[in-house]
Amino acid sequence: MMRRDPRSGTIFGVGLGPGSQDLMSVRADRLIRGASHVAYFRKKGRTGHARRIVDGMLAADAVELPMEYPVTTEIPFDDPRYNEWLAAFYERQVAQLDEIAGTGHDVVVLCEGDPFFYGSFMHLYTRLMDRVPVEVVPGITGMSAAWTATGQPITWGDDVLTVLTATQPEAMLAERIARTDALVVMKIGRHLDKLRRALASAGREEDAWMIEYASMAQQRVVPLAEVGERVPYFSILVIHGNGRRP
Repeated sequence: MMRRDPRSGTIFGVGLGPGSQDLMSVRADRLIRGASHVAYFRKKGRTGHARRIVDGMLAADAVELPMEYPVTTEIPFDDPRYNEWLAAFYERQVAQLDEIAGTGHDVVVLCEGDPFFYGSFMHLYTRLMDRVPVEVVPGITGMSAAWTATGQPITWGDDVLTVLTATQPEAMLAERIARTDALVVMKIGRHLDKLRRALASAGREEDAWMIEYASMAQQRVVPLAEVGERVPYFSILVIHGNGRRP
């Protein structure tokens, strides 16, 4: 942690939790309602999920700083342009946040779920941490909301829990699925067919549940067998452990 310059503002990466305002921490709620400057990621032309979560919470005079991604799914992540464009994007956002903090203002950066768990804020954090004071407020993860929505414990006793992203190669997915007791798969999107094949190869397809929009008004929990050809962006697959218990 760097020593805080009394003349500098602080950048707060605030975890919003899985999507429901009443699942935020008390500290997150306080910081958001009291913020003079609020930044959030969004796709160009969209409101942004993080901004929708805090609807009605911001002060009337809060300055909003939407950070619009130059690319999301338009090109594959292994295209050389992907990292190049995103790196330049993050540098621009960091310069803006650094400038605002330099004038003595704090900035709350809204982060879906937990800021340090597959979130975009991490890319700001690593660039800002040696330049201005940065604090992180953890949040309930989407996967926690997802397995809670199933009404079953995700792990028992000595169960091993594995968290995967469906973006990985099919063979790697199948191998890791076969070796674990309990499972969470995120970033499913257009990788659903590949994930189905990997689960079938590992002999775990019938154990899988799909949770869409966990903790939100449109939440849906169904066995994977009942899922269609596509799933919404906010979808998480889980397999429950069945380990040791008294």
